[in-house]
Amino acid sequence: MNGIGDTLAPAPRQAAPVRARKAAAVPGAAAVRAKGWWKAHQWLLLRRLSQVSILGLFLLGPLAGIWIVKGNLSASLTLGVLPLSDPFVLAQVLAARHWPEAAALLGAAIVIAFYALVGGRGFCAWACPVNLVTDSAAWLRRRLRIGGGRRPRRALRHWLLGTLLLASAFSGLAVWEWINPVSLMQRALIFGGVAAWGAVAAVFLFDLLLAPRGWCGRVCPMGAAYQLIGARSLLRVSARRSSRCTDCGDCYAVCPEPQIIAAPLKGRGGAAPLILSAACTQCGRCIDVCGQDVFGFTHRFDTHRV
Repeated sequence: MNGIGDTLAPAPRQAAPVRARKAAAVPGAAAVRAKGWWKAHQWLLLRRLSQVSILGLFLLGPLAGIWIVKGNLSASLTLGVLPLSDPFVLAQVLAARHWPEAAALLGAAIVIAFYALVGGRGFCAWACPVNLVTDSAAWLRRRLRIGGGRRPRRALRHWLLGTLLLASAFSGLAVWEWINPVSLMQRALIFGGVAAWGAVAAVFLFDLLLAPRGWCGRVCPMGAAYQLIGARSLLRVSARRSSRCTDCGDCYAVCPEPQIIAAPLKGRGGAAPLILSAACTQCGRCIDVCGQDVFGFTHRFDTHRV
């Protein structure tokens, strides 16, 4: 693990062929022509539906008085019977030497079991509302052709995770919850406030101007916690039809973690077509934008190429 002082580095070139670095200004345009608009956007639209629906359920109570879900993404109760708790929040509470209620322990166990199966960073792509902010920054960055930037080292978020747990132990508080953009975004939508909206804007500007895909991929300790949870998950993306690849580079352009694609796609060192990196968010965008249908969802034991 890199030292915490060595946290900033130039954004590396994507590990892609030369033609891949010359991807179209609008990734996925070829996929729209090849398989239609819906097939070229289906996973993106399903993710947006999932994110907006989850956020909407949390907002229905305070805004409309319909309490299907009480709480927030840190801790919630659905229909009065299903508790769900964020494992990183629970870890902070335990580090702070507070014993949570049984419902919080059960809720964290349910969340851990689910994301251990489907991929921990699936939370980042399918549930976390901040992903709407960072994806918007990435889209605008491409549209404005903003280049350069300095991304923190990938180890930073793991250092932050450990540091925040130590801070919770020393302070007796769940430290991250004071500045967690996920909680602050929900608070901003309900109550407004300069501080809450300022935190959301700061994440957007950080990704747009300073560090491409930097917040979710390199900084957020919640993402680091879910990455550890889903390190051996069953659900995986596979470049099983890699022989069809035309090196267009669209998959690299849209992937929030493009460094994980090259080895499975090109079979370097005899690598299987499975993207086994725990950094994968299971977002499905590589599947969407590939006009040759190279990628697809499968399970971790499916190692064959077509």
